[in-house]
Amino acid sequence: MSTDWYPGIRVFCAHWNHAEMLQQTFQALEREFNENSDACIDAAKAMVECACRVIIANLDNPTSPVKPMEENPPFGAWVSAAVRVLELSEIRDDAFKKLISQHHRLTTTLGDLRNKAGTMSHGKDGFITRLSIHHRRAALLAADAIVTFLHEAYLERELDAVLSKEPYERFKVTNDVIDEYAGLRGEIDEEGLSRLYIVLPGKHPREEIELAAPVSQLLFELDREAYKMVLNACLEAKAADSQGMENA
Repeated sequence: MSTDWYPGIRVFCAHWNHAEMLQQTFQALEREFNENSDACIDAAKAMVECACRVIIANLDNPTSPVKPMEENPPFGAWVSAAVRVLELSEIRDDAFKKLISQHHRLTTTLGDLRNKAGTMSHGKDGFITRLSIHHRRAALLAADAIVTFLHEAYLERELDAVLSKEPYERFKVTNDVIDEYAGLRGEIDEEGLSRLYIVLPGKHPREEIELAAPVSQLLFELDREAYKMVLNACLEAKAADSQGMENA
């Protein structure tokens, strides 16, 4: 057995290294694979389902969700939902539609194989003690093909920063545009509260958007070391104010 059987799954998991459930599923797959266990068929099926969940969670529109709503959605429902959220089913090219259809057939076959042979799901015993290495290879290759197909389609999408759970670093192109043209301004209002404003480009007078988050939240989310340094400075200032009031 060779890890070359699932290179696309490894690439997908490296991209989503912050998705905890996905990483746990990948660890289970590698463990069963390295032990030459038939349970890797079950783990491969779970890998595909988990990959679909991750993609759907990052692209699904809450106003018109495609995520399966039933309590225990079947395997095919997750793949179908991922195809819909990636808008692959809307492509008119017949050859591409056939490709999608073949992937659906792969998921169905993989699901049937897993339900009959998987010892990790549904509490069922495998229909034979050990499946041949060819069955395990077929399951892994099919799972890798599906995950690769979905991942490459996902990478071609323009991400929505409001809906996406991708980290800041994945938005480099749009981040660079914002950093080049937008500015940041702060002031202290009449009540002594800090207010931060985003200065938009190209208008005179320039239009500004007030940030809803207070300074403490921005520091906490973006730079914990800076948060601690600012906190210490503010505690010293508060102590000085208290001392001044006592001496007054």
